[in-house]
Amino acid sequence: MTGVQHKRLSAHRRRLKRRGVVRVEVQVRKEDAALVRGVAQALSDPTRETEARALLRERFGAANAKGLKGLLAAAPLEGIDLTRERDFGRDIVL
Repeated sequence: MTGVQHKRLSAHRRRLKRRGVVRVEVQVRKEDAALVRGVAQALSDPTRETEARALLRERFGAANAKGLKGLLAAAPLEGIDLTRERDFGRDIVL
């Protein structure tokens, strides 16, 4: 790559970064490539981005839960009995 090309590419990447755009590279099967491109286009289209993002979050959820602690914090606790009986153990003779 020549110096001019490198300079233009760097300027292009800086502009994208200012707009909040990041480059993501994924590897998918050939038959899924068009689907992934379509998802990327829907997320970058101002008229469809909100609906596409909501649909993806509803189906796949946000990937924020990291580790057991995050998983437990994100778990629904409705209908789960979290009370413990006070148990002082067994009687022993010393």
